[in-house]
Amino acid sequence: MNNSGFTFRRVKEEMIENLLEMGIKDFRVLDAMSQIPRHIFLDEALRSRAYENRSLTIGYKQTISQPYIVAKMTELLISHTKSRGKILDKVLELGSGCGYQSAVLSFFSQEVHAIERIKPLVAKSRDNLSALKINNVLFKHGDGFLDWDQSVIYDGVICAAAPRQYPQELVNSLNINSKIVIPVGDSKFQQLNVITKISEEEVSEDLYDEVAFVPMLPGVSLDGNDS
Repeated sequence: MNNSGFTFRRVKEEMIENLLEMGIKDFRVLDAMSQIPRHIFLDEALRSRAYENRSLTIGYKQTISQPYIVAKMTELLISHTKSRGKILDKVLELGSGCGYQSAVLSFFSQEVHAIERIKPLVAKSRDNLSALKINNVLFKHGDGFLDWDQSVIYDGVICAAAPRQYPQELVNSLNINSKIVIPVGDSKFQQLNVITKISEEEVSEDLYDEVAFVPMLPGVSLDGNDS
């Protein structure tokens, strides 16, 4: 292995150790993230910082989420399960960005339906996951408020952009006992919300970390200039 490969392996191991220290306890999540090379999702100039616990730009005024947030959201999504492997049937991801969270979700779901409103990022995501030979993520250029397949019942939803309140329609597309993990708020304050569908008539809402995501915007963008 060349020196750069060795360096990335070492700093990735340090990232996993840091996630443990920060309270990520689900070893299924840690194992998945240890297998994904985060640096390939970034431009060359930023790759040396890929395993730092920080968000980094991916262009188009968007960022790749910090590793802790990716781990935390995934851990919350699957916390009601105990088995290993692809324990969920279909998961919906809104705001797939460069595809890093999609790659993590691919370890836990038979299918990941990923929607991104910025068209060049959809192409970048497909290229990134193709390079990793991940073939169970279906990317779509679309509006995260409207363009998921509402005939599908999902075993979980992760959203990587913050609406002012979570769309009720997402609950209607959720399986019983499944969860929506979503940041909710405005430019001044956002909090990670977990909505669990207990029955067709009842949901529970739990609040977690204060977070900072890009706002969830309606519509689509062909070039990212209106993001």
